[in-house]
Amino acid sequence: MENVYIIGVGMIRFNKYPDKTVRTMAEEATALVLEDAGLKKADLEAAFFSNTFWGMFANQHSIRGEVILRGMGMGNIPVTNVENACAGGSTALHLAYTGIRAGMYDCALALGSEKITHENKFMSLSAYSTCMDTENFDKHIANLMEIGKTFTVKLPEDPSAPGEGRSIFMDAYAMGARWHMSRFNSTQHQLAVICAKNHRHGSLNPLAQFQKPMSVEEVLADKPVAWPLTRAMCAPVGDGAAAAIVCSGRYLKKLTGARPVKIRASVLGTGSDRHIDDPDIGERLVKQAYEKAGVGPEAIDLAELHDATSWGELHQTESMGFCPMGEGGPYAESGATALGGARPINTSGGLECKGHPIGASGLSQIQEVVMQLRGEAGPRQVAGARIGLTENGGGNIGVEEAAMCIHILEKVT
Repeated sequence: MENVYIIGVGMIRFNKYPDKTVRTMAEEATALVLEDAGLKKADLEAAFFSNTFWGMFANQHSIRGEVILRGMGMGNIPVTNVENACAGGSTALHLAYTGIRAGMYDCALALGSEKITHENKFMSLSAYSTCMDTENFDKHIANLMEIGKTFTVKLPEDPSAPGEGRSIFMDAYAMGARWHMSRFNSTQHQLAVICAKNHRHGSLNPLAQFQKPMSVEEVLADKPVAWPLTRAMCAPVGDGAAAAIVCSGRYLKKLTGARPVKIRASVLGTGSDRHIDDPDIGERLVKQAYEKAGVGPEAIDLAELHDATSWGELHQTESMGFCPMGEGGPYAESGATALGGARPINTSGGLECKGHPIGASGLSQIQEVVMQLRGEAGPRQVAGARIGLTENGGGNIGVEEAAMCIHILEKVT
């Protein structure tokens, strides 16, 4: 089977863009990735387009990728539309990787674009609930509430109802954080340490939605969202697009001046019905990724983890095997996950600061790790970075993500 390489990445700054559309942002990201790869549109043999909410907000369903690419003059290649909640962008890359690995294509585009901001703020926030099992939504929420009653760390009085000024996912993440507090004695302060670290990283990233440092004290004093999460600990609503171009080894040999990064592993999986204390989807999938890559967690120099909240980073730090289960909080407090630490995590600022436009988020993680492995990350560069990991979760069913993609990338020397 063919080795697969990333030869181009492109991303616009994630932000709130009243005047941009899914189409215009996708066009910007595509122009950036082609320039980065030194290719032309005609060089692409297939495309995989990730988007979640365009149909809901603008009634563009069914042929989203074809609409985007035809509008750019790329109407003669196979296009696959990808909708996998927050894991859509990384799933698009996985499918492009699979096509090249199988020998079907030599050069393919993975593209994600999402516009979530809307003049109707309730529509923006309520859209996230479609990333759950909507037919069983009430039952799902009731089950989560019952599980929450078993925790030793109880929910303080909170008069705001789910959906009032926040997405339902923040309540689910908050419940996960309280589970961890109850089982492992982690603290809100540790979540704030993670968040403050990401704000520092985000301040060094010109493509991040939030570029202002915050102290631990400022994070804790920010507006409560769903205890123990404050606003700073939660990814913002925003818009954006990101892309990657992948190619085969034989195609790479034809190129001059390429700066390739090798995909050592690309794993896509779904969640399962499990007890909240059982091993989760990340623990299961990362074992597959490490086996495919032929490395273990000790080989990972940096990682971009799905931190829709600070709790997400703490949890995935443990699930990826970077520290023992239950020790994610102390691990973050040690400085290991900050720039200059043993294993920097979310050097982009993470979803908390870089932003989280659902269909583009996974590819923005890829963009960051590729830049790091190339040595092109500027003031947030991880010295000597050789192998990086991305973990991108999507949706929720039961007590874990509905889908997840994990990629392990390697610097080509």
